[in-house]
Amino acid sequence: MSPGPAQPAAERVLDVQGLTVGADRADLVLDVSLSVAAGETLCLVGESGCGKSLTCLAAMGLTSEPLMRKSGRIAFLGQDLSTLGENALADIRGRDMAMIFQDATAALNPVRRVGMQIAEVLVVHRDLSWKQAMAQAVELIASVGIADPKARANAYPHQLSGGMCQRIMIAMALACRPKLLIADEATTALDVTTQAQILKLMRELQAETGAAMIFVTHDLGVVAEIADRVAVMYSGRVVETATVDDLFEHPRHPYTRGLMACRLHATTASHGRIAAIEGTVPSPSRRPQGCSFRPRCIYVNEDCLVLPPLRAISGNHHAACHFAEDFA
Repeated sequence: MSPGPAQPAAERVLDVQGLTVGADRADLVLDVSLSVAAGETLCLVGESGCGKSLTCLAAMGLTSEPLMRKSGRIAFLGQDLSTLGENALADIRGRDMAMIFQDATAALNPVRRVGMQIAEVLVVHRDLSWKQAMAQAVELIASVGIADPKARANAYPHQLSGGMCQRIMIAMALACRPKLLIADEATTALDVTTQAQILKLMRELQAETGAAMIFVTHDLGVVAEIADRVAVMYSGRVVETATVDDLFEHPRHPYTRGLMACRLHATTASHGRIAAIEGTVPSPSRRPQGCSFRPRCIYVNEDCLVLPPLRAISGNHHAACHFAEDFA
């Protein structure tokens, strides 16, 4: 498998090569390779069940039995994380690597005040006293655009709106100014106005801290707004990678082209039915022979019985399709 778009190794904050994650009978993530550099935003795109979130959890070392990392290398700032014990990984998580989960209200502790939850990160990773940490927690709450931060610091998660809880999660993730931020569907459950505010906030804070960011989403509107590069996943594999402009202008994989056609915009809305990709993502234990997208692909032929590798099509544009050159 191609390692994906080339970047100087020194620039890579996270470098994943050949990652396979699964249980005894099925692999959920297959031979995934991707990387992200300081100050860059990589969007992972695909339908539910394609392996996006699991790839990120594996990168953070947060998978648990029966799931396991079967093969591959995950390097953070050049260090192979598989060589580290759990205590060393725990030191890195929250301090140098942080994750914003999709459902902030579920991720936050319901019986602890949100200010205490943010402060705990600073106490554990920065050795601050609780008094110092609480003062910084209030500043962090203010920095993510929440009014009356002292009062909000004393609130429990159920006393805050979904948008406020998401901002609290962002404040917590950024407390130690991590070098890598992973946002897993961080704006999916929010209304359009709050989503736009959260995306603007994350871009501003990333520009301020210089963090690398992986943003998991199925919303191509968000991708167009926030991404530098995009990796499209299908049935556990990366099937296309490119810069955001190149991907939107010249999608080279039939699955990516299908996703683009499904976007809701003025032209499709004015002509009745919105386009859809027929069928569903196959179960990991029942993937078809060859290309996993074959049963849903309108361009399928006998060549698709052989699994296509992810290969360079032009420049830093890679696609896993035998006919990618035909989609110029």
